[in-house]
Parts: sequence; structure tokens; C-alpha cells
Amino acid sequence: MPAHISIREACKSFDSFEALRNVSLDIEKGEFLTFLGPSGSGKSTLLNAIAGFEPLSSGAVLKNGEDIGDTPADRRNFGMVFQGYALFPHLTVAENIAFSLRVRKVMRAEVEQRVARMVDLVGLRGHEHKRPSALSGGQQQRVALARALVFEPELLLLDEPLSALDKNLREQLQDELVDIHRKTGTTFLFVTHDQMEAMAMSDRIAIFDRGRIVQLDRPNVLYDEPNTRFVAEFLGTMNTLPVSRQRAVSGEFHAHVGEFGVRAALPDAEQLAGAPAVLAIRPEKLTLCRQRPKTDHNLLPMTVNGVVFQGGTTIVKGSAPEGTGLTVTATRDALGVPPARGEQLWVHWGHMDGRVLAG
Repeated sequence: MPAHISIREACKSFDSFEALRNVSLDIEKGEFLTFLGPSGSGKSTLLNAIAGFEPLSSGAVLKNGEDIGDTPADRRNFGMVFQGYALFPHLTVAENIAFSLRVRKVMRAEVEQRVARMVDLVGLRGHEHKRPSALSGGQQQRVALARALVFEPELLLLDEPLSALDKNLREQLQDELVDIHRKTGTTFLFVTHDQMEAMAMSDRIAIFDRGRIVQLDRPNVLYDEPNTRFVAEFLGTMNTLPVSRQRAVSGEFHAHVGEFGVRAALPDAEQLAGAPAVLAIRPEKLTLCRQRPKTDHNLLPMTVNGVVFQGGTTIVKGSAPEGTGLTVTATRDALGVPPARGEQLWVHWGHMDGRVLAG
């Protein structure tokens, strides 16, 4: 059975700029998929191509196995939620939500039933007769969401819809979007440059870089098993330690950071053959000690450069051998007395906690 939405070797150029470079992926029916990447990485360009707003230079967009490249946007049965809401200021909440149904000439009784259902779904009961100017930013975004869902689209496209909202409201609407996705069963395709937002909401995330998808997987896999240094450093905080004298020994990766030996699970030997490498370790995987642990590997001295208290956790920043920066996330009472700037500490980690990547 073909995937709900398939992208095949999609390319898009704007004069000499290649916005998309041979992108292929499948979007499964009912999933919450997020396109994540920095500005200019191609994520919004692909969203617009799927929506029918931007033709591809080459490649194809398929729906249930059929090429829809020549199908106009208004006949693809896709809903769209924009960053700027795009509500009609002269229409009420109910009238804005009903607009797409009126265009489709749905019977009045059914329009009223669907609008009422959407108003309840997005938590706007009691606001039906207000105009957008009387609503908060979060309420306006709920109206835009209801308007896009009311005609029961096969796919809902969301182009950075929360980026204009403050942090607390964004987090609230993230939870509400996930709940609405679960209740409707509609396929959601979400675009954002916010890593935490993507990980909090998505079934899968496609990470874009310079017009390509560099990794596509579940959030926990992307976080724990990045396949490139770009993914490792883009998705959350990551320590990357340049290594030297690297070799494979009995199924393990052995190397040095300065004069200190490190070990990790053996990476893709062909990918790293003869290439510079880094050992990537998440800050929460590092353990701080004032006394040197009794081990000969995965151990580094660290000079404390700064300490940031974040409630129950402490962020300790410092430098390791060769001037490499280190960030450690520790429980607030991990060392008893908080570390001081300039203090010499030790950090160590398990050999499965580091991931070796091409440098």
C-alpha cells in the first residue's frame, strides 16, 4: 500500500540557489511529522510544494500513490495554518471557522454542527461572536486551527504557527495541538526551527540542512543517536571533543582527547576511515567529581569557567584538555558544595554514553 503522502527526489531552485536537493520521504497517515532546521534549510519550501503553493523544479509529490503535482492547492484537500493567522478581521470567530465550508457549499445545518464541534475542540466556547481583534494571540491561532480542520482535510500543514507567541502560551498550545491531533486522527505536518518544540510534539522529525534531509527518525533516536555532527549539535546541547590516535580494538573505538584515553561503541568504520572524528556526549551523561575516579579511560580534567543554577539542576561550564569547552548538567546537590569558578574537577562517563561522529 502506498504511503499517504510521498515526496520523490524533490528539487527546487530559485535562480542559482538550490532550496531542495533530491529530497525523498514518506508521510504516514495519521502521524505528526515535523520539519526541523535552521532558516534557509528548505523545510518551508517543501511544505509549500506539498501544499501546492510552489511548483517543484523536478521530482514529485504523491498522495496515496498518485502524482498531484498538477493539482491546484484548493483541490488537494489539505488544510493550512500560517504563522500570521490570516483571519478575516470583519468576520466573527464562527464565521471565520465556517468560511471554508461556505466556499464548499456545505448545507447550513451541517456548517453549524461542524463549527460548534470545532469551537469546542479548540476551547473557544463563548467566543463565537467575537471578531479577531477582540481575541488574544493564542485564541486567534486556535481560530486558524479550527478553520483549517473544519472541512476534515486529509493533511494539515502548519508553518511555524506558534513562533509569534510567548513561551508559556507556546507550551500550552503545544500540548493542545498534540491533544487535537490525537482526537482528530488527521495527519499533521509541522514546520519549526525550535528544537524543543519539535521534540515535545512529534511522532517523527525530519532534520533539514542546506536543502537536504540529513536524518529522519523518532525524537528520542535523533537525540540519542545522531548520525552527523550537525544533527548532534543542532538538536539540543552536545559536547564534541576532537579525538586523535583513533583505532578499533575488540569491537570498541579507542582514541585520545589530548593525552587522556577514551572508549566508545564502535562506529561506522567506513565512514570514519582516515577522517577526523569527534566524541559527542550529552551534558547529562557526564558525571562530575572532585576526586579523580579510579579508571583509566573516559575521564577528563575540567576547569570550571561558570555555573548556572536552574532550580533542581546545575549547568557547569568549563574547559577540558586542548582548550575544548565542556558543559555538564548535574543535579543541584551532586557535589555537595557548588563548584566555584576556577576550580579543578574531573568528569567521566560510560563508554555507551559517547557517540563517535565524523568531525
